[in-house]
Amino acid sequence: MSPLLNSVIVPAKQTHSHSVIWLHGLGADGHDFEGITGELTLTLAGHIRFVFPHAPVRPVTVNGGMAMRAWYDIVELSLDSQPDTVAINESALSIHALIGHEKNSGIAAENILLAGFSQGGVVALHAGITYPEKLAGILALSAYLPTLDQLAGRYAIANARTAVFMGHGILDSVVPIEAAKAACDGLEKLGYRVSWHDYLMEHSVCAEEIRHISEFINQAFAT
Repeated sequence: MSPLLNSVIVPAKQTHSHSVIWLHGLGADGHDFEGITGELTLTLAGHIRFVFPHAPVRPVTVNGGMAMRAWYDIVELSLDSQPDTVAINESALSIHALIGHEKNSGIAAENILLAGFSQGGVVALHAGITYPEKLAGILALSAYLPTLDQLAGRYAIANARTAVFMGHGILDSVVPIEAAKAACDGLEKLGYRVSWHDYLMEHSVCAEEIRHISEFINQAFAT
């Protein structure tokens, strides 16, 4: 069992019945998306606990080997480069451990949703697709999926019908929208139901996307 990641917790204000585990991007930490909880319009708002884990600190090659919070290493700024699959798998197992912790607190797996931005979106997708129990949904924002080829043979049948939300900025210069769309197309070929959204923005989140995220979470938690 992977050690439990330190996390920023936004507790449910009423009876805790659902959980969202939200992963930050490269160089950020669990506080990065903490404020989004007040911007979402959620039907079950009072019953949702948000968990914002801190990624491990590791050297990142493209940043001159500087140590920072990262879910995996990036060797070069090319989507054709070999992905750090070892660290992606390790990070996914850490997220599986967080899911297990939520389950131990009485929350069913099908009431747990994974979300992530950029690197965090990559790991949210990888962790969600390989988790052996049905989850509520997976949100991947400004992300891609470098492990798609590896996942083709090892995705969990339990999550083969899990709804996936992918949102991306058409002006994104960090993760090209073409990479995100390729991930979307690849997941759809595997049979996943992917809700694709693009926005007039860069590598960020906008008000329209937040509205669509709210709608997705409401639908995921209503089923």
